Amino acid sequence: MKKIVLMSVLALGQITPAIAQQAATMNQGQMSALDSNKDGAVERSEYEAFMASAFDNLDKNKDGNLTSDETKQALNAQQFAATDANGDGKISRNEFLDRVMADFKTADRSGDGSLK
Repeated sequence: MKKIVLMSVLALGQITPAIAQQAATMNQGQMSALDSNKDGAVERSEYEAFMASAFDNLDKNKDGNLTSDETKQALNAQQFAATDANGDGKISRNEFLDRVMADFKTADRSGDGSLK
């Protein structure tokens, strides 16, 4: 499977969502982990489900928001600020998903709703 450019860096067992300025190459192992229906592509719905689960895993206190402490292993200060759309010092589930799904859309160069 050819490598693709993704705006979110994904590592097996650990999620590290990077912001659009930091493109990374997803390797085949990472693709396989996200490709739940095993069709050789990561579809928007697969990616969104994975990222929603990643949010839940990062939200250690289960309050529905991510703090800089909860994301310090995944986001630097600039990335945190860029994801915190309303600037309230925390990242809501919607802010998180809006950011990573915008990154998915950017990475989906063919516009077909999947990454191959």
